[in-house]
Formats: sequence, C-alpha cells, structure tokens
Amino acid sequence: MSSSKSKDEIWSEWRELVNMAPQELEDFLETDESKSVGDKESGESTGHKSGRRIVKIKRTKKDELTDDQWDHMATVVGYIKRHCSQGGPESDVETSAWRYSLMNWGHDPLAEGGCAN
Repeated sequence: MSSSKSKDEIWSEWRELVNMAPQELEDFLETDESKSVGDKESGESTGHKSGRRIVKIKRTKKDELTDDQWDHMATVVGYIKRHCSQGGPESDVETSAWRYSLMNWGHDPLAEGGCAN
C-alpha cells in the first residue's frame, strides 16, 4: 500500500467522505451528467472509471479489500478533499460540473454531510 496513512485513517475518511450508496452511485454513473465531466482517457473520464471501482469497493467487506483497493480509497479521499476545498460555484451548484465530478467520485456535496452544506 503506497499511502502514508494507516488503513484505519483511510477507512474513517472514506466512510465520512464517500457519502453515496453503491446503487445511488451506480445509477448516477449511467446519466449524461456523469458522463459529461472529467478528463477523458479512452472515452471514459478518470472520475467515471473511479466511480465504477468505488461501487465495487463499497460492496466489499473491509477485511476482504485488496491493497490495490486500499490505495484507490486513499486516492478517492484525497480527490474529494482537494475538490471540496476549492469550493463550488456560487450559484447553480445542483447542476454544476463541480458537483457532477464529485459525484463520480462518490461524494454528493449537496447530501447531508456533503462539503457544500
């Protein structure tokens, strides 16, 4: 595992920041809004690809996670923290690329506990 954080730290931050349920995230990934944001590589954005990995991780028991999954969880936590610290748009947050990008990474900033609240 390449992260300098312990698994307990990653787990705690993951549980706090990844606030979308697996089915909710899976449904969002099917929308045009989800597919409209992010850096595209081979047709699928990095965030969209990450979202599919997040769904799998959220459906995996903690003691069955692989080192690769732990590394991705640390990456997701870092992305959400950086993106949230930038702050969202001053208006129309609900339909913003900022929100859609965060949602691809499993964080709805408008949900309870989201970084826009």
